[in-house]
Amino acid sequence: MYETRQKIIQGPDIDRWVAYWRFLEQRIVFTNGCFDILHLGHVTYLEEAAKLGDVLIVGLNSDESVRRLKGPSRPLQPQDARARLLAALEFVEAVIIFEEDTPQQLIERIAPDVLVKGGDYTIDSVVGADFVRQRGGEVVILPLVVGYSTTELIRKACAG
Repeated sequence: MYETRQKIIQGPDIDRWVAYWRFLEQRIVFTNGCFDILHLGHVTYLEEAAKLGDVLIVGLNSDESVRRLKGPSRPLQPQDARARLLAALEFVEAVIIFEEDTPQQLIERIAPDVLVKGGDYTIDSVVGADFVRQRGGEVVILPLVVGYSTTELIRKACAG
């Protein structure tokens, strides 16, 4: 069993772990997001994504990336806290923080067998979908858990 921090990988460790999982013929699943406030919708989504293969890797937007995507008031939690929360989930094998606005480079580096996004996406709008499909991989859209959205939770909290 890993210590939570050991599941947060970066640099050359990414390539070493991916090579190890490939050597073991593990089916690699990849998803990504900001995961600013980890909630039931996220946990359910990640648990379902993990069932699609042997190894679930979560790409996590860095703080700067989240600010560019969501605005100056986000993220509410720093990337290290968000990464540790994700890594604490038993069905998440690895968490990788990325700086870019999209995970395209990370997807090409990992070359997952399955690329997963939530139901607010279409297959054609998923970053990296073309790359994964060209390699014979699968792109899966999982349904959202109704009533759970980070934006909505923040709105409710601010309303008091």
